[in-house]
Order: sequence, then structure tokens, then C-alpha cells
Amino acid sequence: MIDYIKGEITELSPTYTVVETGGIGYFINITLPVYTTIRQLSSAKLYVYEAIREDAHTLYGFLQPVERQVFLLLISVSGIGPNTARMIMSSYSVVELQHLISTENTAALNAIKGIGTKTALRLIVDLKDKMLKLHIDASGSAFQPVVAGNANREEAVAALVMLGFAANISQKAVDAILKTQPDMPVELLIKTALQNIR
Repeated sequence: MIDYIKGEITELSPTYTVVETGGIGYFINITLPVYTTIRQLSSAKLYVYEAIREDAHTLYGFLQPVERQVFLLLISVSGIGPNTARMIMSSYSVVELQHLISTENTAALNAIKGIGTKTALRLIVDLKDKMLKLHIDASGSAFQPVVAGNANREEAVAALVMLGFAANISQKAVDAILKTQPDMPVELLIKTALQNIR
């Protein structure tokens, strides 16, 4: 079992990074908060969860052990797999998730792609007490601005497609946001699109 991987960032997108250490490059799936934090770094230390199946061996990386704990709590809920958990953690920070689940905000949870009303209620019932016991540092939830423009649009659309949305739906969602907020940072652009796509 890998606990964490520390090394040079050789590739980075809003949905994954490649971290090289000991001559091996590890392809690690990440959430938007992770991307936001490491996008200006040359190296990173990511706490890892390994999803091992017969046909795949997939890594998911997190900045802090508590983020991995939240991820593990999410995938413990019936109907929530690693990709859905990553979608949830890209839509809301761990601080926001703790608040939404503890206050039983089904509407906000229901707004996430793949989360229906029954699943939102299951998240609340299964995780409310467990989430309240976690010590989550609120400092990691802020987004940092990046240079806006067409590159942001392309990066946001590409990230949404990698998360499972159709290209045309992703483009429409991103373009609708950029019409009113053309300078929106790419991380927030993706996060907003995730909350708007139905």
C-alpha cells in the first residue's frame, strides 16, 4: 500500500498529474483543489489512494491525509465510486462538504452530476456524524487566480470531458459562464461548470 508519493511534477492538468520519483512517473488522478494548490509548484507530495481492480490500478492523490479520509468516506457510501467521489470533491472543497453534509443540504449535493436525491440523502445519513469528527483546515479551500483567456476555456472543456461530460455540453457550459465572467480563473470555471451542468 502506497501512503504518499513525493517528487517532481512532470505533467499537470486539472484532472491528473504525473509525479516522477526514483525514475518512475506516477499517473495520479487529482481534484480541482489539489490542482489549484500545486499548479505553480515544480514538485509535490501527494497522499495516495490506490483503487485496484482486475482490469485497472488507479491512483488518486490528495494534499492532506484528511482529504484522503473524506474521499474514503465518500466511496464507502453505496453507489459512490472513486470517480464520483472525485467529482464531488472537485465540486466542493472538503470544508464545504463537511458543512453541506452536516447541515443536511440535499439541494447542493443533488446539484453534483451523478448524485440523485436518494444518493444525496444516503451521503447525509451515512456520513453526517463521521464528517463532523474530522478536523478540516479551512485554509486549503481558496482558489488562486490564473491568466484568463481562450487557454482557460480549452483547459476547462478538456477537464470536463475527462470527467465524463460530452464535449458539446462542456463547451456550452463553459461558454455560458465566460459570457458573464470572461476573467474567471480556470479552476473556478471548471468548478462552476460542474455545478451548472445537468
